[in-house]
Amino acid sequence: MLDLNRPLPADAAVVVLRSGVRLGQRELDALPGLRHVVRTGSGIDHIDVSALRRRGITLHRNAEAGAAAVGEWVLAAALGLARRIPLGQHALMLGCHEKEACMGVSLGPLAAGVWGAGPVGLAAGRALAPHVARTAYAAWPSNPPGLREVSQAALMEQSQLHVVALPLRATTRQFIGEEFLARVAPQQPLLICAGRLETLDVAACLRALADGGLSGLALDPVEREHLPLLTGSTVPLNLLASPHIGAQRSDVRGALDRWAVDLLREITANDEILIEGGRR
Repeated sequence: MLDLNRPLPADAAVVVLRSGVRLGQRELDALPGLRHVVRTGSGIDHIDVSALRRRGITLHRNAEAGAAAVGEWVLAAALGLARRIPLGQHALMLGCHEKEACMGVSLGPLAAGVWGAGPVGLAAGRALAPHVARTAYAAWPSNPPGLREVSQAALMEQSQLHVVALPLRATTRQFIGEEFLARVAPQQPLLICAGRLETLDVAACLRALADGGLSGLALDPVEREHLPLLTGSTVPLNLLASPHIGAQRSDVRGALDRWAVDLLREITANDEILIEGGRR
C-alpha cells in the first residue's frame, strides 16, 4: 500500500491504492521503477492516468466489486431521506424536537433519475428499482445498451429522486450546480451523491436544501478536506453525510483483498498479467 506519510520505496515495481490516495506526477517521479498500479476500487480521478501511459505503467482496477454495496448505501440513503430521518436526528442534536417537520413520503410513487451508468450507477438503479415507481438514466453517449434512457432535460423535470454517480472529469465538475438545482426545484427532489463530491456545487446544494428546492440531500464521498463544507449548520437539515463508506463492507473488502493478492502473485511471478474481476 502506498503511504504518502512515509518515504516512498524508490525500487517499488507495484503499488496498491485504496480511496483517498493521490498518485500524481510528484509521486510517480519518486517511483522510477514503478510498472503496475493496482486500484482496489472504482474511482481513478486521483491518479494521473496520462502520466501512467507516458511511463508505460499498467493500471489495473476492480470497479465492480464494491458497486452493489454502494447501491445498498444509495437505497438506505433514499429511505432515510424520504422518511426525513436525518432532519429529525439533526434537530435532536441541536436540542429541538421536530416531529411535525419529519412527515415522510413513500418511495413507491417516486421516479428515480440516475446520472452516470458505470458500475455504481447501474448498481444504484438495480437497488432502487423494486422500491420506486420507475428508474431512468440520463442519456449519455457512453451508456451501455439496454438502459431506459431519457434526455437530461426530461430527467430533471420528471424525477423526484436523483442519484449522481458521475466520474469526476472536467465536464462533470460541479455538474450539479445552480442551473441544475433551479431546473429540478419544482419537484423538490431528493438528491443523493454516490460518486465524487466535486461533481456537486456543495454550497449551492446546501442552500437549495435550506430553501426547500431540495427535500433531502445525501453525500457519501466525504473526505477530510470536505469537512469545512459541512460544518457549522445551526438549522436542522434533512442532510445525510458519510465518510466515503458506500463500498466499505467487510465482504467487499475481503473480495478486493483477495483479488489484489491474486493479481500481485501473477504480476510478480512473470510478465503475463492476469486481470480477473476488474478492468485495465
